[in-house]
Amino acid sequence: MKITSVPAVDALLRTALTEDAGNGDITTESTVPATATAYGRYIAKEDGVICGWDIVRAVFDLLDPTIELKINVPEGEHFKKGDILAEVTGNAHCVLTGERVGLNLLQHMSSIATMTNEAVKKVEGTNAKIVDTRKTTPGLRYLEKYAVRCGGGTNHRFNLSDGVLIKDNHIVAAGSITNAVSAAKKRVPHTVKIEVEVEDFDMLREALDAGADIIMLDNMSCEDMAKAVKIVNGKAITEASGNMGERDLHEVASTGVDLISIGALTHSVKALDISLKFKLV
Repeated sequence: MKITSVPAVDALLRTALTEDAGNGDITTESTVPATATAYGRYIAKEDGVICGWDIVRAVFDLLDPTIELKINVPEGEHFKKGDILAEVTGNAHCVLTGERVGLNLLQHMSSIATMTNEAVKKVEGTNAKIVDTRKTTPGLRYLEKYAVRCGGGTNHRFNLSDGVLIKDNHIVAAGSITNAVSAAKKRVPHTVKIEVEVEDFDMLREALDAGADIIMLDNMSCEDMAKAVKIVNGKAITEASGNMGERDLHEVASTGVDLISIGALTHSVKALDISLKFKLV
């Protein structure tokens, strides 16, 4: 299923266009003839991995379905500074009105795909997978998690209803890891995995004894993570978490963990520099 077929994404794009255009693009309407045709090129100002063409196309479709978008660098592919990533041809009013919304999302999603791809490369040769978190921009989660996949990463749970993740505050509220896991097992279907965040080996052993399916190793040293993986011994999936965007990812992966979750993939990216430049036709 295309990301643009998700109702929440369609609603997001309509809201974004309304927000940006307001009561009309008065600059374009007052300076460009209504019948003018625009030809523009998307030009890379830095290296990266492209992500978001379906979104750009959907933005233009909402304004004028006859606008043509020719993709030169396909989704998920690497590009270099100076590459012409795509070309757009169509009614100048509609292209100019949709330009910023499409570019904003293209640049943001491409930055996530690029950072994810860099992280994936750092763990090559190990069994670890790079995963995202729920630290996403409100309203943009579908797009941001799609961008992680586009960059070669894997998604963690999409929202709170996708899986049980018992963290420090849940443990305090429940009284113990054992209480929390036991209560979850009584409440959720057997098809739902239960993950527990642990900070030391006592918590780790308690989570294992309680029957957790996934153990999140929070802010542990690589030495402790390696020890934790040996203690788990395949009885649960292990996930390294906690400022992983600042860690040596290959060293972390070499501890034997199955997953490395990185919030920075979505909450700390800088928009990739891509511009749309017109030429007369």
